[in-house]
Amino acid sequence: MAHTCRGTLSLATTHIEVGDHCHLVLSSGGRSYYLKASSEGECQRWISALQQAKANTTHLTHHSDDSGDEGPVSQAERTLTQGALKTLVSKLEDLSTCNELIGKHGAALQRSLGEFEELHGPTDGASDKLKAVNERAALFRITCNAMVNACRDFLDLAELQSRRWHRALQHEREQRHHLEETIEQLAKQHNCLERALRDPPITRQGGAEQTEGDESDEDDNTEFFDAMEESPAFITVTSTEHNQNRLSSSRQSMSGVLATDWSQENPPGQLRRARRTCIPDKPNYSLNLWSIMKNCIGKELSKIPMPVNFNEPLSMLQRLTEDLEYSELLDRAANCSSSLEQMCLVSAFSVSSYSTTVHRTGKPFNPLLGETYELDRLEDYGYRSLCEQVSHHPPAAAHHVISQRGWTLWQDITIDSKFRGKYISVMPRGNIHLQFHSSGNHYVWGKVTSTVHNIIVGKLWIDQSGDIEIVNHQTKDTCHLKFSPYSYFSRDSPRKVTGVVMDGDDTAHYILSGTWDDKMDYAKIVDRSGGCGGPEARQKTVYQTLPPKLLWKKYPLPENAENMHYFSSMALTLNEPEDAVAPTDSRLRPDQRLMEAGLWDEANAQKQRLEEGQRLDRRKREAQTTLAVEEGRHIERYLPLWFEKRSDPDSGDSSYVYRGGYWEAKESQDWSQCPKVF
Repeated sequence: MAHTCRGTLSLATTHIEVGDHCHLVLSSGGRSYYLKASSEGECQRWISALQQAKANTTHLTHHSDDSGDEGPVSQAERTLTQGALKTLVSKLEDLSTCNELIGKHGAALQRSLGEFEELHGPTDGASDKLKAVNERAALFRITCNAMVNACRDFLDLAELQSRRWHRALQHEREQRHHLEETIEQLAKQHNCLERALRDPPITRQGGAEQTEGDESDEDDNTEFFDAMEESPAFITVTSTEHNQNRLSSSRQSMSGVLATDWSQENPPGQLRRARRTCIPDKPNYSLNLWSIMKNCIGKELSKIPMPVNFNEPLSMLQRLTEDLEYSELLDRAANCSSSLEQMCLVSAFSVSSYSTTVHRTGKPFNPLLGETYELDRLEDYGYRSLCEQVSHHPPAAAHHVISQRGWTLWQDITIDSKFRGKYISVMPRGNIHLQFHSSGNHYVWGKVTSTVHNIIVGKLWIDQSGDIEIVNHQTKDTCHLKFSPYSYFSRDSPRKVTGVVMDGDDTAHYILSGTWDDKMDYAKIVDRSGGCGGPEARQKTVYQTLPPKLLWKKYPLPENAENMHYFSSMALTLNEPEDAVAPTDSRLRPDQRLMEAGLWDEANAQKQRLEEGQRLDRRKREAQTTLAVEEGRHIERYLPLWFEKRSDPDSGDSSYVYRGGYWEAKESQDWSQCPKVF
């Protein structure tokens, strides 16, 4: 190839060395690649293919085709093109040399002619000078002829290669067009499959699911799952006759809370108080994205001044509160008698917080320092929630929820985000704490990385990737959840999540599987094989499980959601005006309210005013800090109003926790302590 990627090896000069245990080494020009195949057979197939390709490349290098009129571009023509480029460079050097010689001989000829004109009469000196002029003229003529011949050779070679390059370009265009058509067909098939998965046809209406005596049904109902990376493999078995006793006893040991059919739960739209079910449609405003993004590559997302065109009409505090959409999972977990079954529900809750993000590519508003958000759902779901922005740089928010149904949740999240040119990465830092009142079980876990792709070109799409380790500090139970990143070449379902629930002795009891945008299933482990020894041996364990059951399923989006920022039923109510809230509440933020109403120009003006005011306040605090340091006084740092930093006795983490007083201030309507943030 004329132009190669960094790290490319030319097969014509590559040495292929076969090692032990499915290893092979490719070496060329001081660079070596060490490769490993998954089996001896695959290793041998790679070696044969590489050696055959090397032989073809070497053969085609010595037998080039100069006609330039046959077939599509091949590896042989790529090698010829590379050689032609070297020849063209050599011809250019010849032309440069001829150009220098013409200049020298031309100058000498001019000097000789000048001297000849100074002579008077046909003397011996004149005869010598005339002879010198003739010699100079002959040299100049020979050099010019060489120059012309070199130009002719260059032109012939350039025309020959031009035909080859034109043919190669035409082939690449056809290949690109074919690829575009293939991708378009794949996208249509993908959409059809998604619709089919969302609305599966009902083929059974009661009756037995398996016919007795049909041996083929046993094989058909046995489900095999790919092994998790760094986790054991597992299979699901049916209730055949030889397993009846073991399976029936296992089912009887499961509490009724975990075995509850999720489909019997009431959707979040059935509330005691009527709340809004729609917001104004999102206007279609055009924007030159690159004019904004080109100067922002590598910067932290929170420091980039962006218009509301990239936002959704919710703040980050409201997005944190939206994690409670499936709080029923925690209500069910509070009634669990088994800590392991409780861990399954807590794990499903941690996954459910990402279910609304699959289409939500809009950026939440960055809260102002001191901004708060409350969500009082005592009548509907038995909990009260409060968020406060406790830091501006880095942006950090504290969240506290207490439920009358037996649990308390708190979290301190700092958002670290980067714009990488083609995508945006959002990395939440901090832990989520959950404690159940009756048992005292204290769960701690974190969040995974969210990535928004195709920022500049293409349709925006979001992905979640990473690992979550949930720990019960009371019983030492753990659950390792893996969010698999999207891969075009993977055979796994997109947005896949897998997990294993283990007790304090690292004995696995449940397998979790599903997707973060749809549902999670759980399966009880009834038998295991292999895996005796250390962590490496445990990865090869094969678990035998009961058929999986539904643990959690996402509620369908409301009608016309695509024109309402893809908000869920709960998200539509988060910015609904409420009476008696604090003056710092996100519902009262003017730019966010104007954006929701579709007045984006006015919203941009208000957003710029608020952000400039916040920058001015920060500069004042920095100036006061500098003055205090110079005068040797105590530095007064910013203190949140409703939260304070404490160290957790179980996990040892230092985080912001609720200090109390907010709901009492709301009841008395005494907001005198609140700063003016809007």
